[in-house]
Amino acid sequence: MDEITANFEPVATLEAAPLRFRLRTQVAAKSDLGRVRENNEDKFEYYLPEEDAVLVRRGHAYLVCDGMGGHAAGQIASELAAKTFLGVYYDHPSPEVEVAARSAVQAAHRFVTDVGRAVPSRRGMGTTLSALLMVEDRAWLVQVGDSRIYRLRAGILTQLSQDHTYADEMVRQGLMSAEEAKSSPYAHALTRAIGGEGDFEADVESFDLQPGDLYLLCSDGLVNHVPDARILERLQQPTLSAAAWDLVQDALADGGSDNCTVLLVRVDELERV
Repeated sequence: MDEITANFEPVATLEAAPLRFRLRTQVAAKSDLGRVRENNEDKFEYYLPEEDAVLVRRGHAYLVCDGMGGHAAGQIASELAAKTFLGVYYDHPSPEVEVAARSAVQAAHRFVTDVGRAVPSRRGMGTTLSALLMVEDRAWLVQVGDSRIYRLRAGILTQLSQDHTYADEMVRQGLMSAEEAKSSPYAHALTRAIGGEGDFEADVESFDLQPGDLYLLCSDGLVNHVPDARILERLQQPTLSAAAWDLVQDALADGGSDNCTVLLVRVDELERV
């Protein structure tokens, strides 16, 4: 399944070091309207370049955005953010992945904010953004909002991203338990989002990739209905497409109160060049 509508030409002409590892992945994705919403404000994208010069500088990119704003504004926000992030990330002149990623987040934030200001019906629109950037044998997580990135490695499921909500901030400060946060009125009140007023810093973290790693990027329409234990069970299936489908079906079976998007990326091989 190839889901890429961003229209850009990655910079491949800048001098880069030789490619050391060729990353081979499998991808599966599923997005659903849910049982309550009238339109799907989630957006997933991924881009898998083939040119060595692009792979060594920028690698693969995968992302999920969950828009908000109503009256199709959230759908527009997530679409604009995803396209802008990918375009700026791949076109950025810096050799540093983190610099390009942070610039891409800020460009998406400015664009969504400007469109919201210019069109009255879209005022206040915004979106989360969770991106996974894989460059040779390293990965970078980019996080804004409360969509999530998980990793399944050696049978252990780990949430790599942190939720940017008032409730989770209180948990991290020791003012609320994780169990209390689930039912808190601030559980879905975002402290950071693409779009809207104010500045922020995205979370950007890097880590090693290993063959066999399985990454899950998802909107909160999944985790609001499907506990981590069930997610782990589904991810241990041999077929990625079946796992993506079943995770979304689990969310729907539990009520499907929101749009639900699942993007799965498995590292099958890190071939030394």
